This record gives sequence, structure tokens and C-alpha cells, in this order.
Amino acid sequence: MLFSYIFRLRTRKGATVVSWRVNNQEQLFVSKQAIFDGKKAIRGGIPFVFPQFGTWTFGPQHGFARIIRWNLEKAPERLASGDVEAIFSIMDTDFTRSMWNYSFRLTYRLILREKELHFNIAVYNPSKDLTFSFNMLLHTYFKVPDVRRCQITGLQGCTFVDKTREGTIYQETRDIVTINEWTDRIYQNTPQEHIITNVVSGRKMRIQKYNFPDTVVWNPWVGSSKDMSDFGDDEYPNMVCVEAGHVSSPVILLPGTAFEASQILQVM
Repeated sequence: MLFSYIFRLRTRKGATVVSWRVNNQEQLFVSKQAIFDGKKAIRGGIPFVFPQFGTWTFGPQHGFARIIRWNLEKAPERLASGDVEAIFSIMDTDFTRSMWNYSFRLTYRLILREKELHFNIAVYNPSKDLTFSFNMLLHTYFKVPDVRRCQITGLQGCTFVDKTREGTIYQETRDIVTINEWTDRIYQNTPQEHIITNVVSGRKMRIQKYNFPDTVVWNPWVGSSKDMSDFGDDEYPNMVCVEAGHVSSPVILLPGTAFEASQILQVM
């Protein structure tokens, strides 16, 4: 049974996963107008958001991790189990310190199984006396045949910040969340599992997450699509972002300590 994956290994800019195929079917959305010049974040796939979520006074939106060059600690290798593993890392440089003046080390381990993609993340603070804080998010773009037919579980009862309504806070009353308009929500204290129905070939996608208390749900719909030069005006029905993160409150990392988080995507 064919299964494969593709990273941006040529430049390793942003360590963005731009393709993940299961049974030779692409699971991730990448805009036809996405820019791959290494200067701008890729519009699609799974960009890595760190150390800032959203606009940032000191640097680019969503931080620097999705645009800087990562180190390839371990090239993709098939393990004895049959899984494929790759490890990337970044640490502070003069460039990162110009925006965020802290020493850090971040490792990003990806494991591919037949119908699963695993993400294991560790952030280490090597300082002896400085505490720092950060946001983190896996900005996952799922490919779907029609976003209006998708259903997302695991959000009922959660409060969310609605960025389309000036950041007003609401509580989700629906047991199944559907998308029929411009949607940009930060759901807080969400369960460790979500299931998205009607993804590629009408199948289900399971998201399992650890130490990611927030779930961002985003679709630009008609109006916002036209405002993005790297996103086609008619592409919004074919994608949905369901993103595991730690964004509504920052991670506080004490000197000499580490933060770990993980996510598993599984085609059901």
C-alpha cells in the first residue's frame, strides 16, 4: 500500500510539511498561488508557528519559525518498524535575537506511518537565569472536497474567541461544528481529540493532541480570500484549517526546563 510524504528539504525554510499522501491521495491543501521563495510563509501544508501567534510588533506575523532555515538533524529514514522518521531543529541566532532576545533550542520530530503522521516537539530554555514565554501552533491546512460538508467534533461547550467579530468571546453550543461563512476562531481548553468528517474521499481525519490546549478553526471564505495574494479567490471551499496550539495564553518556560507537545493526524 503506497504512502509517502514530502518536506521542503531543498531549503528547509520553515520546515513546512507541504504534502502528505495516504493511499496515494493528498491530505493537505496547498494553494496554487502559494509562494515558495523562502521569504514568505507557504500558504498551505503545515506551517510551524513560533514564538508568536498573530500579529507581532517585533517581527513577522506568526513568528519567525515558519520562514527561517531549520537544521536537518536526521534525514528521512525508514526505521525497522517500517515507520519513516525525520528530525529538524532551530536555535537562537542573531536574526532571531533581533526579534526575540532569548537563547532557545527547538526540536521537531516527524514520524510517518501508513495512515498517520506524528509530530513531536520540544522547546528547551538553556538559560541559567532568564524565563521566556511563547506561543506555538501547527497551522494545519486540510484538503477537503467541500468545506460546507465538513463536520468537526470535540468543540461543544468550549469558549472561543471569534476574530471575525472583534474578538468577542462566545461558548460553542453545537455538538458538531460546521462552516458556512468566514470563520476564524480560537477555541480554548479543547479536548485532546477532534474528528473532521468528509475530508478526502469522504473519509474522516482524527486529530489527537497533547499539551496543545487550544484549537484554531479557520476558513477565509469569499471576502478574505480576495485579500490574499497567495490564495486563489475560488480555493476556500477546498480547505479547512483545524490547528492544534498553545495560543490563548503563553507557555512560560523557566531556566533549564523544557516544554513538550505532540500531535497525531490519522486518516480513518
